[in-house]
Amino acid sequence: MLREFRLPDLGEGLTESEIVNWYVAVGDSVQLNQVIADVETAKAVVELPSPYAGVVARLHEQPGTVVEVGSPIVSFEVPAGDTPGDTDPAPAGEASAKREPNLVGYGALPDAAGRPARRRRSVPVVAASMAPADPVAPAAVDTPKDEPAPAPVSFPAAAPAGPADPVQERPRSTPPVRKLARDLSVDLTLVRGTGPGGLVVRADVVRAASPAATPDAAPAAGEETVPAPVQAVEPGREERIPVSGIRKHTAAAMVASAFTAPHATVFLTVDVTPSMELLARLRKQPAFDGVKLSPLTLAAKAVCLGLKRFPALNSRWDEPAREIIRYNYVNLGIAAATPRGLMVPNIKDAHALSLHGLASAVMELAQTAREGRTTPAALSGGTISISNVGVFGVDAGTPILNPGEAAILALGAVRRQPWEYNGDIALRQVMTLSLSFDHRLVDGEQGAGFLSEVGAVLAEPALALAMM
Repeated sequence: MLREFRLPDLGEGLTESEIVNWYVAVGDSVQLNQVIADVETAKAVVELPSPYAGVVARLHEQPGTVVEVGSPIVSFEVPAGDTPGDTDPAPAGEASAKREPNLVGYGALPDAAGRPARRRRSVPVVAASMAPADPVAPAAVDTPKDEPAPAPVSFPAAAPAGPADPVQERPRSTPPVRKLARDLSVDLTLVRGTGPGGLVVRADVVRAASPAATPDAAPAAGEETVPAPVQAVEPGREERIPVSGIRKHTAAAMVASAFTAPHATVFLTVDVTPSMELLARLRKQPAFDGVKLSPLTLAAKAVCLGLKRFPALNSRWDEPAREIIRYNYVNLGIAAATPRGLMVPNIKDAHALSLHGLASAVMELAQTAREGRTTPAALSGGTISISNVGVFGVDAGTPILNPGEAAILALGAVRRQPWEYNGDIALRQVMTLSLSFDHRLVDGEQGAGFLSEVGAVLAEPALALAMM
């Protein structure tokens, strides 16, 4: 019998994924849970295992295609009776009430229609006719059984549209888009959706949150839109690259962060010679064989220790609840530059790890990110981040916060330069630290105090013993 495999929800409520590569072809035999494809979500490249054992009958999509969750991507020829629960098989493509095998961690399979039906809402009748360009359309009214139906009311065709009743149907949108709207303080009822059927998509919310966005930005009803003149470009002088996958997610996240959190940045230049000497000694210890030790390792430990005294930097602003959520744990994000773009996977419960544990976790995290094997779970739930821009020869910068976090620390390059030391001038190894923080959550005193605390540990690592 023929079985379709629809693209599952790969986590975090993502609505689409791109087929990166197929590992099977039509006619190939596959086993249950055999990896059949790589798909790229907005956060990571994920291996997709087969939910059936059988023969590949059809590949519905080619590599490079962006597919919505719930759309069929591959069909299998499966022996009758091999699929659990198949006692009365239905023809391929026909909706069935029986639940198909599901992959662990992929959430519930969508129904045959591709999307769950939205429940009906009762809303007041809009008291005047509206032009097609108006953002809110009249909605039907559910009449209670104990009340007579209202008499039909006619309106002059030429009458101008009156003000709409403020109670109206909630715009159609997906959970990630609604979360982004909450984070950006955007009222979805004022956003005109540009997606299929008026669906409000991420770009609509970002556009509404932009300072340049105004209610008059869209052309009025009946107004002719004159396209801007397109200047001819000589072939080969420009290249257009589709924005998708991780790059698309990064762009949206950076815009959301920049227009939501009031950023403030402080800097501190530190003599890290004692830290560099400590790292050199530790590398010779058998306990650290096979583990890469770097200034990032010590900075990670210093951040975890500093948060004990300055917990405000390990928190999140909850706009809908008007509350500050303070974390009693540290999921430490490490910014990683990969061939697919910027990623910030995080080390879970970093505060509980030893220096050796942090070094191992950072090394594994970086390796996994470079190979494109970072899971969506590793990219979610971070509480504070570090960006090691020093590896690119940069001294300092103003890092942008990872959305939902209160602070991010940037490490500059370690350079030998003249420095005051014991009342004299000497060549010392010096690093500049840059700390950006959300000024809604962190006062300047707290941000400066935390940065000084981290700098003190890097300047004299022995202080870490007193802070544990």
